[in-house]
Order: sequence, then C-alpha cells, then structure tokens
Amino acid sequence: MTWIVRLITPVVLLLLCRVEERAEACSCSPAHPQQAFCNADVVIRAKVVGQKVVDAGNDVYGNTIKRIKYDIKQIKMFKGPDRDIDAIFTPPSSAVCGVTLETNGKKEYLFTGKLEADGTMHVTLCDFFESWEAMSPTQKKSLTQRYESGCECKIIRCTSIPCAISAPEECLWTDWVMEKNHSGPQAKHFACIKRSDQSCAWYRGEAPPKKDFLDIEDP
Repeated sequence: MTWIVRLITPVVLLLLCRVEERAEACSCSPAHPQQAFCNADVVIRAKVVGQKVVDAGNDVYGNTIKRIKYDIKQIKMFKGPDRDIDAIFTPPSSAVCGVTLETNGKKEYLFTGKLEADGTMHVTLCDFFESWEAMSPTQKKSLTQRYESGCECKIIRCTSIPCAISAPEECLWTDWVMEKNHSGPQAKHFACIKRSDQSCAWYRGEAPPKKDFLDIEDP
C-alpha cells in the first residue's frame, strides 16, 4: 500500500502544478481600439529606450512582486496627465499578461494603459498597444478626437453568428466572425460615434462626420 501512495503523490503534485499554471495564464477579451482608448487612463505615442526588472512590493504571501520597467521617450500624449510619462511597467512574462517590446529606441508604439495611485503607467496584454507604423491613417486620426467622441457608445464584440445589438447606443463589432482576427476593417477603419438622435453608429473615414451622418458605410 505504501508504494501506491508514493506513486500517487508525485502525480497529484504534478496535476496541482498544472492547474496553478493554467490559473496564472493571461486571459482577457480583445477590445476595439476605440474601447481601449476610452477605457485607458493614458494613451501615448512613444519609443522604448531601455528596460530592467524591478521590485514592486510583496504579495499576500510575502513574496516579492517583480515588474519590468521600460524606459520610454514620449513623443505625444493623446490622453492622460499634464506631464510626460518616462516609463511604463508590465508583469514579467506573457503568462501573467506582461508585454515584450523592442528597446533599441527605433520603433515607435502606441500605448494605452492604466495610471496607478503612485503616478506610474502600467500596460498589459489586455491593453491595446501597437506599432505606430502598423496603425491605419484612420486609427491615428481618431486618437485626436474621433474615439473620444464615441466614448458614450458601447461596442459589442460578435463572436459567433447570429449576433445583434440590443440598444441604440451599441455598435456591432464583427471583425472576428468575418475576418477571423481582431484587426479587421472595423478595427482599422471605423469608429462608433454618437449621432444627433443619441443613437450610435459606425463611421468610416478621416474627415469629421456631419452632424446627421447616415450609417451607410456600416460593414
């Protein structure tokens, strides 16, 4: 009987470890760039010029919490405090939603993230961050006003057919079912903004919409 217990114990420990690994895996729903903008405390364009691992206090068990600190050179702030951001913080690995960035100072990024009580900016895989070069002209233009004008609207992500909106202030995001990715036409070229009757609709284009624009380009 003893040998059975000895055999089972390592197996149980292995299963527990695997459960713990899965529990720590990063999981979050993709967000349309407009949603990411509206939900973020800070939205900036910046270059990453350095990185190091830093201590960020202790967890409830007394273990040291590690974070990666990326030193950045801010190029432009689209949303945030009245000061430059010189660093962003992220968890140490992708398993806990940490982001990996190029640190040679050549690549420009758009970052959306949260501002902590101590004034530091934190970015995770659940936030929207993208190479500035990979962003569409509409996305770049929308950062200055378009996305903000639609923050009272609600974007509903369609994950399977059929899907529909349930309120006039909603826009249906269908990139996943149509394109099988979350960087499709609606993410690249559309913003969900409020019309004069207080309903919301997709609008495409870089030019400002007319007050009573028609939702004729709804994908």
